[in-house]
Amino acid sequence: MQLRQIALAARDLAATVDALTDVLGIEVAFNDPGVGVFGLENGVMPIGETFLEVVSPARANTTAGRWIERRGGDSGYMVIFQVPELAPHRARLEQLGVRIVWEGKQKGAATLHLHPRDVGGAIVSIDVMDEPGAWEWAGPKWRQHVRTDVTRAIVGAELESPEPERLAARWSEVLALPVTRSTVGAPEIAVGGGVLRFVRGASDGVAGVLLDLASPERFRAAAQKRGVLAADGAARIAGTRFAAR
Repeated sequence: MQLRQIALAARDLAATVDALTDVLGIEVAFNDPGVGVFGLENGVMPIGETFLEVVSPARANTTAGRWIERRGGDSGYMVIFQVPELAPHRARLEQLGVRIVWEGKQKGAATLHLHPRDVGGAIVSIDVMDEPGAWEWAGPKWRQHVRTDVTRAIVGAELESPEPERLAARWSEVLALPVTRSTVGAPEIAVGGGVLRFVRGASDGVAGVLLDLASPERFRAAAQKRGVLAADGAARIAGTRFAAR
């Protein structure tokens, strides 16, 4: 299992994408017309072999729009994993009582979206690619848009909860991966390509994206110029903390 993509939900797609591409030194590879079925528009940005997506409601009463309202503003939204096959995961999810809210299949890819109330913190997606190195959600030419001068890869997600131990235990069950401990004793789950870090927060949600930065100086300078640089050196964009792991 690999961490391949994190999606944010934001009211203003253009402004959010503009901030992310500037601060992270990346660019949009694809605007997927397929998300229209959910009442959304999007932008997908490759970061090495990982991906950052922004989705925005294009009509009233969408799941992403309701998510933004519940979170009190723009927020992390989805955490997407790639696996070799779906069958064993489907069987485990059924045993755990985790509902599949949407199942998609297209040429080259298949996906399961899990009910956020059954997992907590995010909409989790478990995906299979016919070609393991491919990523169909980023369009046919995404490799031409990879820029790694500033940011090399997404290497983790921070998930917040009033009860981080509880949330970590549930994600451990859902993903069939063990909970470990960070150097400060916080719960973590190691996953191919990165780590899921569980921190304390007011409600369950995606609090941050962890990055492998090629140029921390360029990252901080761009974040400072935009007024999104925090005291700890992280950038805060779309209600989400972007920081070096």
